[in-house]
Amino acid sequence: MPAGVVDAAAKGVRPERRAAGAKKQLVSASSHLLFRATVLATIALVVLFAAHYPSLLSRSYILSAAAYGRGAASWEREVRRSAAPRRDGALSVLVTGAAGFVGLHCSLALSARGDGVVGLDNFNAYYDPSLKRARQRLLASRGVLVLDGDVNDAALLERLLAAARITHVLHLAAQAGVRHALRAPQAYVAANVAGLVALLEAAARHADPQPALVWASSSSVYGLNDDAPFSEDHRTDRPASLYAATKKAGEAIAHAYNHIYGLSITGLRFFTVYGPWGRPDMAYFSFARSIVAGEPVTLFRAADGAVARRDFTYVDDVVRGCLGALDTAGKSTGSRSGKKRGPAPLRVYNLGNTSPVPVTHMLAILEKLLGRKARKRVVTMPSNGDVPFTHANVSHAARDLGYRPATSLEAGLRHFVDWFVRYYKVDVGGGSADAGKTAKRKSMPTSAAS
Repeated sequence: MPAGVVDAAAKGVRPERRAAGAKKQLVSASSHLLFRATVLATIALVVLFAAHYPSLLSRSYILSAAAYGRGAASWEREVRRSAAPRRDGALSVLVTGAAGFVGLHCSLALSARGDGVVGLDNFNAYYDPSLKRARQRLLASRGVLVLDGDVNDAALLERLLAAARITHVLHLAAQAGVRHALRAPQAYVAANVAGLVALLEAAARHADPQPALVWASSSSVYGLNDDAPFSEDHRTDRPASLYAATKKAGEAIAHAYNHIYGLSITGLRFFTVYGPWGRPDMAYFSFARSIVAGEPVTLFRAADGAVARRDFTYVDDVVRGCLGALDTAGKSTGSRSGKKRGPAPLRVYNLGNTSPVPVTHMLAILEKLLGRKARKRVVTMPSNGDVPFTHANVSHAARDLGYRPATSLEAGLRHFVDWFVRYYKVDVGGGSADAGKTAKRKSMPTSAAS
């Protein structure tokens, strides 16, 4: 018998028990090492995650995640800070769709003049959400908080309106695009109809005092109207797309809430807005990416052979119209009790450039600015809701809002291309392979009508 066994027996310790104890100690030591290794690996992953995805750990992301749980008091303080005006007589504006194209530019302009601004956006994936996150970061750098949230979230809207004394709402959140409605019709009803109702309900029945509301309708409401230029006095009961129908429905819904609850409401019919930080599904943006990537550009012609024409409106001009509408909105006359003191303003205005341009001319300007020729493919316009031309009469906006579009298409596209080549790191000098790579994107429907 081995000596070790004899000694163990002599001490009254069974050999198998001693072996089990040693095994237990080994397992315990291994567990401690594994735990420590796991903790260190977790810390390393968190550090790497923060380094590579800082936007997901941004203040606005953390605040929105805490909105309904711990940290709610901090969330409300940040909402009040962002919404607080910084000059006497300034506005406090809730901007929905703040991480969108027009939402970004309006929020920057409001903040720059000393108005308080707090934003809301759901960052949906209709187009690349990373572009929306970049806009969110830009706004954060200017002190504007953009919360992750959906305009259909009634509880969130009530909480926002209770946290800060919002004087005005600029409602730009919507499901955009004419052709995409053929693929996802319910998304348009949810965002453009139900979302508008949710916001109007919150403003009418839960805000004290009621804010004035300015919202984005669309030139698409003119539909099959062939009187030009399009005037607010023209009929809008023949929409050519579901997108247009949801915007027309929004105008009717706005009338009802104005009449019942005394909400001050202004609708703005945008005409083909373009510019830096724009929407990738719009024609000018899509054309630029196709030119750089060496992909064909599709041009539409009407059934009679005429080239499509659009009233391209530079974003800075539209922003001035939006701010003019906010400044002249007038007060709501209702209260949370449901009683109103009298009639409240109900207005609708065109915001366009008043100069329709053939889409082929817009493409030629892009070719010149990018230093490359486009590969063109001309097809007959499909029956998907797009219309052959748009042309804005802006006399009402000029009279009431002081609206004066001042940016030529050449100047506006130059500003867009300057931003485009910086943001996507495009080499417009040599047509390098890198430029094509940076411009590659997922296929998406192109809209020229919004």
